[in-house]
Amino acid sequence: MDELWLVEDEAALSRVLARALGEAGFRVRHFSRAEEALEALSARVPGLLLTDIRLPGRDGLSLLVEARRRAPSLPVIVMSAYADLPETVRAFEAGAFEVLPKPFDLDRAVELARRALTSERGSAAPQPVGELREGLIGESAAMREVFRIIGRVAPTDLTVLLTGETGTGKELAARALHRHSRRAAGPFVALNAAAIPADLLESELFGHEAGAFTGARGRHLGRFEQAHGGTLFLDEIGDMPPPLQTRLLRVLAEGEFYRVGGRELIKVDVRLIAATHQDLDRLVAEGRFRADLLHRLAVVRIHLPPLRERLGDLPRLAGHLLARAARELRLEPKRFSAEALAALAAYHWPGNVRELDNLCRRLAVLAPGAVIEAADLALPRSERGQTASWEQDLAFWARRRLAEGVDGVYREARETLDRVLFEEALGRAGGCRSRAAKLLGLGRNTLGRKLGPRRLRR
Repeated sequence: MDELWLVEDEAALSRVLARALGEAGFRVRHFSRAEEALEALSARVPGLLLTDIRLPGRDGLSLLVEARRRAPSLPVIVMSAYADLPETVRAFEAGAFEVLPKPFDLDRAVELARRALTSERGSAAPQPVGELREGLIGESAAMREVFRIIGRVAPTDLTVLLTGETGTGKELAARALHRHSRRAAGPFVALNAAAIPADLLESELFGHEAGAFTGARGRHLGRFEQAHGGTLFLDEIGDMPPPLQTRLLRVLAEGEFYRVGGRELIKVDVRLIAATHQDLDRLVAEGRFRADLLHRLAVVRIHLPPLRERLGDLPRLAGHLLARAARELRLEPKRFSAEALAALAAYHWPGNVRELDNLCRRLAVLAPGAVIEAADLALPRSERGQTASWEQDLAFWARRRLAEGVDGVYREARETLDRVLFEEALGRAGGCRSRAAKLLGLGRNTLGRKLGPRRLRR
């Protein structure tokens, strides 16, 4: 089997990964620095190069570019625990076979290596990377997966469906897909299907001729024509009326349409990106959304995770948004205290990143001093005590403790659960252990053992 080169400076990971690859039948040669691999590349080209993105000295992206310049057909897999969207896109644009976010399953790494070695790679030249303006930030596993898919899909013309709650950044993802595509020089046109009255939406999408309806005094070009040569982003696609769903399906299938009241067949070259916060599969089951249209839209699905599921990104994200607000509003920069960040992590964020952005703008103006304290946040009352289930309260508590880096969260949770249950049951039973144990469905001895030598009424 072809030789595989592994460039990784973390000794423990190198040993584990090299062993897994070796057991799978690969001949593995290890380097701890990019310079070492490039020196060896002068004499020999391996079958596959597997490199970390963060290395001492020359980094993995630089190694990727130089290795592909010397050996254009060499497949390269880039590993990273930190790659953001620009790094991920640069990796793919430089010719990476795949970006493998850390931590990863060893079986997946082995399978990717097999696929890379059996794939015929072209020698397409790297494309320049434009300035990053999307504002997508995150190092969590969920966001690095988003970056990976965007980097992989952006250069294609595949239709993409973005899903996720309101405020998670679906339009930012759509703009990232456009900016890193071959259509980047063309227009990016956005339309929110929920913001346009149903009787006007058809005209907004496809345009109309003069006299097509009352008030139509002249020709109007719709969003499809405006987006010719570029990207059309249809937000809240789940709110599109059924008749328009049928018309949109026809346009996607044939790439042509008539303006409202028109007889001229219009042909357009548009990449469509759709987004929704709704469950379209459920809408299909309920007969409110066309299954064939969903299949056309969801060639690739990208899910934007809610902020509460990636709280590890919150400190960096909040700092970025606060700094941006200060710049845009021409104010002195501020920063969050550790206590303020812990309070942010304990909040549920129903409005997701958009709500955090609005909060940072408010704090940039109203918070006194250069350091924002927890008391300055004035968040809406936490859902604690108002939630639909105790599991949500527990989730809020766990998120806060994990964000604070507390050790032994599981043990603390179990001890807290026992204490709360026992105190409530004893209170209900008037301090009687036998009655409290019966209320909880426990034996009296079990309750007594867990309570310890408390002086309570029998």
